[in-house]
Amino acid sequence: MTDDPPRRAVRLLAPLGAPGWRRTALLRRGAAGLLTVLAVALALAPQARGTPVVVAVADLAAGSTLDAGALVVREWPAELVPAGAVRAVDDAVGRVLVGAARTGEPLTDARLTRGSPLPGDAAAVPVRLADPDIAPLLVAGRRVDVVTLGERAGDPLVLASDAEVVTVLPGPLVLVAMPRALATRVAAAALSDQIAVTLR
Repeated sequence: MTDDPPRRAVRLLAPLGAPGWRRTALLRRGAAGLLTVLAVALALAPQARGTPVVVAVADLAAGSTLDAGALVVREWPAELVPAGAVRAVDDAVGRVLVGAARTGEPLTDARLTRGSPLPGDAAAVPVRLADPDIAPLLVAGRRVDVVTLGERAGDPLVLASDAEVVTVLPGPLVLVAMPRALATRVAAAALSDQIAVTLR
């Protein structure tokens, strides 16, 4: 003899009429099962990937020649990626940073010098010109001598000869590439002396 519909409905609803502790246990089991299914669904769903961006791993000073150890690729939300962001470390290695960068800051093409990377024995030095009127005459690739006043008036001292202009910044500040030994000398002189360049 088969059950009629009213009897089947009573049997299905019977657990809900069970004592309170049993009903609570059943509801908890059901909720746990739903959460498990949801977790599995989220784990299997394709995750939205960010956009690769090259960032600095430490604070970098203006004029720094970038190497692979100073950079890392991070994924950023697409809507936060700045225009011109560098996407691969190799695209920045050997370039010169024209402005200081903070740790974690994304690098853009506007922050890096264009043109060929510096030779391995060269460094770029920021030089603030004593005569700002000469800045418009300087372009990337121009060869210059870096000079300052000597110990006697009218006796100029050549700090570096045949240096190469990397880029010209507001200030006027000029990034000049030269052998590392001379770069140290020029950087030290720039702390206290007036610096000028002569065109070749």
